[in-house]
Amino acid sequence: MKKIRLIILLFMGIGIVSCKSDFLDEKPLSIYTPDNSLQNQAQFQLAVNNLYSDIRNIYMGNINLDTYFGLYYATDLAYNATDYEPAAKLNAYKATMVPSYFIPQNIWTSLYKIITNSNLIISRIQNATQVPESARNNFLGQALFFRAYSYNMLANLYGGVPLELNELSKPRYDYVRATREQVYTQCKTDLVTAVGLLGNINQVPDGTVNKQIAQHVLTEVLISLKDYDGAIASASEVIKYSGVSLMQNRFGRRADKPGDVYRDLFEYDNQNYSKGNREGLLVIQTSLNNAASVGDVTAWAIVPSYPGVRITEANSGTRMPIKSNGRFASNISSNGIGWIRPTSHFLYEIWTPNDIRNSVYNIVRDIRITGVPTNSPDYGKWYVKDGYKAKIAPQDFRDSIRGFYPVIRKASPSSEDFVAAAGPAMITNVADAFDGFYLNGSQRVSIQKYMARLSETYLLRAEAYLGKGITNLAADDINVIRRRAKAPDVSPGQVNIDYILDERLRELYMEEFRAVTLARLGKLYDRDKRYNPKSGLTIEQYHNLWPIPSNEITQNTEAKLEQNPGYN
Repeated sequence: MKKIRLIILLFMGIGIVSCKSDFLDEKPLSIYTPDNSLQNQAQFQLAVNNLYSDIRNIYMGNINLDTYFGLYYATDLAYNATDYEPAAKLNAYKATMVPSYFIPQNIWTSLYKIITNSNLIISRIQNATQVPESARNNFLGQALFFRAYSYNMLANLYGGVPLELNELSKPRYDYVRATREQVYTQCKTDLVTAVGLLGNINQVPDGTVNKQIAQHVLTEVLISLKDYDGAIASASEVIKYSGVSLMQNRFGRRADKPGDVYRDLFEYDNQNYSKGNREGLLVIQTSLNNAASVGDVTAWAIVPSYPGVRITEANSGTRMPIKSNGRFASNISSNGIGWIRPTSHFLYEIWTPNDIRNSVYNIVRDIRITGVPTNSPDYGKWYVKDGYKAKIAPQDFRDSIRGFYPVIRKASPSSEDFVAAAGPAMITNVADAFDGFYLNGSQRVSIQKYMARLSETYLLRAEAYLGKGITNLAADDINVIRRRAKAPDVSPGQVNIDYILDERLRELYMEEFRAVTLARLGKLYDRDKRYNPKSGLTIEQYHNLWPIPSNEITQNTEAKLEQNPGYN
């Protein structure tokens, strides 16, 4: 028996050796490296497409919802209405905005990913002999733009950061921080080169990086470098280009419906150049049921959480929802969760009469009650105007924080245009007897989204004029925007950086990453402290810059990566 067992074991051993030799040795049929996967035009196009995908992931919230929302709230614009006592997110700013917090880490990682991939294209495209020269120039211009855009955002949020301009063949652990000025200077170099390589906006497909968006971002960079003359010149090149202009008249697919031109800018499918929109400088693209372009989450976050709001119905004395079936608009369109709650400063303090950006088509401040029986004396009454909101019981205080507040419509298309990225089709012909407007609280909505509009270029040029002390020309640029909005002119004596920041709130609310703008100008602490009732309680001056992520410091073992002051 022992001999038999020994023979069996010997055969097993031979089998094992044979398996390792014949079957387990890795013999890949193909290996993809930059040397063989970045050679022809189609391959470089795929690499550039990946940069657009990475940018879209930031703009649509696909990197992480809390991270994405952190670019908007804990500012003068909004706070987190889901973060109750004790606050555990950015409402408790000092406790959470620390080097180990995932928000600064995720933004840092996402932007450096774009930089790494841009560097690869920049390195390889110049020797890509199979790619025609015109295509090489175009790919190079786009990669330079994305690298500059990413470094500019990093410098705005964190100050000086490590500069890596080369293709990496192996990990590095010896990074040191460049100064903030050095980072901006590199952004300037990249953007100036990109401007010379890129086509004009009317010469490229929708959603493609173009000369005008590069000049727009260059304007902001030059302001940060205090090169105000250069910034004015760069902005002026965009503004005077015949292919772009502010939209002054009704346009697009719902131009024959009640509304205004500002609302038209944000109606579904109205953003692209090919649709007649001459104001959008770069529009982030999404498409229905395309896993590579998953839609936007903003509507889901900004729309109030209406199902929880109740009134005491007059006949029965029971608590009933203000909207039928507990939904905001209809049984098709789902509601929001009331995550990003606008501040009182935004909702009530910055507006002047007749400003269409605050019209009923753009910010809805009251709704009619439909969640009670139709024979109820409460049915069809206005929740605010008829006093129901004023009667909220103390125990229902969250109704006014998360459940009901004025609704920002620009973040969501109409529900008759409702397109969910995971949904089967477009939903049409939805009617509501009272409200006459529709919102998607759906978590993912396939919409086009502006990276920048021409109106912001005017406001950047106004900022540059203010930097030079030329307040009359700054006021002129601001008034171009205000006149389109039917708002009264601002006088030169009223123009300062706080006025421009308020005008950016009025014009760009829920478009710009507000935390980035305030950090760029060193105003995050000041504006948050003054206007945010949550995060403003604990924010400190050193928070004007976000912390360098702690794991970036600890992993950088061959050199010292300095932390920003205050983050001990």
